[in-house]
This record gives sequence, structure tokens and C-alpha cells, in this order.
Amino acid sequence: MPHHRETRTTLLTKSQMKRLDAVLEERVEIHGRGNFPTISTKLIDLIRCLRQYMDEVQVPARNVRLNGGAASFVASRDDFSYADLDLIFPIEIAENSTENAAILIFDAIRNAVFMTIRELMPGNIGKEKFDFETLKDVYIGKMIKVSADNDTWSLFSLNNEYGRCIELKFVNKMRRQFEFSVDSFQIHLDSLIDDFDGCEQKKVTIESVYGDVHQAMSHLHDRLIDTVKPEEIRGGGLLKYCHLIIRGYKAAKPWNLRKLERYMCSRFFIDFPDVASQENKLRNYLDSHFGTSFNGVSYDQWSSSGSDTDSEASTSQATSSSNLATGQAKYDFLMLLYRVIDESTVCLMAHERHMTLSMIDRVAFQLSMQCHTPPNFANASSTPPRTTLFYLPPDATAWIPVI
Repeated sequence: MPHHRETRTTLLTKSQMKRLDAVLEERVEIHGRGNFPTISTKLIDLIRCLRQYMDEVQVPARNVRLNGGAASFVASRDDFSYADLDLIFPIEIAENSTENAAILIFDAIRNAVFMTIRELMPGNIGKEKFDFETLKDVYIGKMIKVSADNDTWSLFSLNNEYGRCIELKFVNKMRRQFEFSVDSFQIHLDSLIDDFDGCEQKKVTIESVYGDVHQAMSHLHDRLIDTVKPEEIRGGGLLKYCHLIIRGYKAAKPWNLRKLERYMCSRFFIDFPDVASQENKLRNYLDSHFGTSFNGVSYDQWSSSGSDTDSEASTSQATSSSNLATGQAKYDFLMLLYRVIDESTVCLMAHERHMTLSMIDRVAFQLSMQCHTPPNFANASSTPPRTTLFYLPPDATAWIPVI
């Protein structure tokens, strides 16, 4: 392997550009709640539209970057499914700005996001009558705003029922932008946005915010786990670490593994100190990273008709095995998480650790019960059993099961 000078950036190769072209040309869906229509658009068109509205509200993005699972997919040689489409829009807030000025900037960004959503809605529904508050309730999965010394950013997660959420991050300063080297890639899209024709011939930069981009790519190709300062990662990177392990990744530095696990556990319990918040985080992670779908159709959520079509019946066997595979992956993930917490937690009292382990055990048991009573799509005369869904009411600390 040729020796590369250590550098954070390099240019995408032709094959990586081909993958990037496919990601940007892909039609993405933003699902509306209730009777609101699904928004379907190419990712490149969403980026263009949002950037235009950011200019309109006078908060221009310095550039646009693709991050997360989609960026790792572009960088990789292997085919793998990725759940998250993360876009980063770096913004400028002057150092001497008042707190009020920063609030106004983030309010303007919020307006730009909702103007974009309204613009991309299907054209035949009189969309101008929808106010931003309605659009927030219907199309936004979560909104976060962080304003601190080393962290000034906001995030909008656009709702997708299959777990393929588009996350829009508007970043002035962000203390920590990655968990592990394999998710540290940021692809600079500016050279493509205005002129997408002949995308594969253009020069596009990929950066690793972990450090050396060539080492990060080598970790990605060899399925190795490495990071720096795990104690700085929110949640310690513990859930992502367990997810990588069950997908066949191994520690880049096996001799340092136990120390790494201890750091991750300590930070996880600092950020999620009680069992209710731990369970909330865990269920959220399972929902957003292990989505079950077949040919783009999710079978975790039932249609309101309660009856099956021929096409659903014909996919029953494949769907059933896909559900079982997903259920097995979730179960393996939970058992690994149980082991790591059991062996590497040094910051908790024995009874606190026991409560956390009991919660993981209970979630795993519920999951195994669901897995082994799969829906019988082939039997059209029976109404299929519904998966237990959970929701978190505003200001509540515990998840409530709903049927």
C-alpha cells in the first residue's frame, strides 16, 4: 500500500463520484403525519431549494457538506445500506454577536427550512395556506438548537417512516462532529450544486474530521473501529460502537479496547443518568437504525384498511425473513450492549447497573416476543397482529405503549 502524507482532505475517485452522483440523484421522501402528503424530491433539488431560501433570509451557507452514513457509503468500496442522510450547512455568527442576534439568525434558518418544505410539497394542494407551526408538527421528526461557548448549531430531522431521515445541521461551531473514524467523512458539494451535469468529471473534496482521511478510509474498508477522546462524544458512542461490532467491525487497537469501553460507558451514564432516559435513547436508536422495509414498503406499520392485497401476500415470505433478520440484529445488538455495560461499567453503584441491565433484558425479551409472532401476510381473512408502538408524550420521562 503506497504511503500517503497525512492529510485531512483528498479528492474523490471516479468510482466514488459515481456513488455520489447516485446519492444526490436519489429521490428522498419526507412523510407527512395524518393525511398530509408525502414530499418526494431528489436530494440535490432539496439542497438547491434550501440554499436559495437561506440566501433569501440573509443567512447564506458558507458551503454545503454531505455527512453521516451517506458520506461513508460514497467513500466505501463496499455496498451497504445507510439510514441517515446528513447535510451540514456551515453558517457565520460574528464572535461579538449578542445572544439576541444569534436567536434571530436561527429563527431565520428555521423560516428557510419551512419555506423549503412548503415549496417541495406537491403543487396541487394549496400549500400556501399552511403555516410554519403546522409544517413543523407534520414534517419534522425532531428539532434541536444548541447555544454554548463551543457549540452553536441547530438541527432539523425531516420525518421518514422507514428510518431514512434527512438531517439538516446548521453549524456555526460544533465541538464534536463525529463518533468514530468511519463516520467522520464530510463531502464538499459546492462545485456540484449549481451545475450538476457531468458530475463524475468534476473535482470534489472529501474530508475526515477524525484526522487523516486515508487512515479513516482504510478503517472503513477494513471495518475497523477507532476514535479520539471518546469521553467527548455525547452518549460516549456506546450504542454506535455496539452496532458496528454486530455488523462485523473490529477494534483498530485491540489492546486499548477495555479502556475505550470504560470511557464510553462512563460518558453514556453521565448523559443518560436514569433508566427512563436510557430506555428512551435505546428505543430511539433501535427505531432509527434498524428499520424494517421490503421493496421500500415498511411492514412495521399497518395500513388502516386492515386487509391485505395480493402483492402484500406475495411478499410475505421475503418480508417475514427480512423481519426475522432485523429482529435478530436488534437482539444481537442488545445482548452485546448488555455484555459491554456489565463488564466495563466502573462508574455506577451495583444496584444502578443492575437496573440498567434489567431494562436491556426486558427490551430484548419484548423484541424476541415480537420476532417470533411474525405477521401472517398470506392469510387475507385474518387481521394481522399490530406491533407494539411506543411514544413519548411532551415533558414525560417514560415511553407509553400504544396499540
